[in-house]
Amino acid sequence: MKDLVEVIAKSLVDHPEEVVVTQKEEGKHIVVELHVAEGDMGKVIGKQGRIAKAIRAVVKAASSKENKRVDVEIV
Repeated sequence: MKDLVEVIAKSLVDHPEEVVVTQKEEGKHIVVELHVAEGDMGKVIGKQGRIAKAIRAVVKAASSKENKRVDVEIV
């Protein structure tokens, strides 16, 4: 899941070198934290959070195959 979030985020931002993705796994629950540059925060979140919701939807669909729950946090 970490790689998927990283590829999506790097394609959205102006400074892909500043994208950092960390993953914490606790049993069937995974938390993926996405860190981007301050100026790129709006591009990742989008108007009314639409892009963030779309990222979460894609990750949720990918994680359903593994039967795990994944939360994406944009920090």
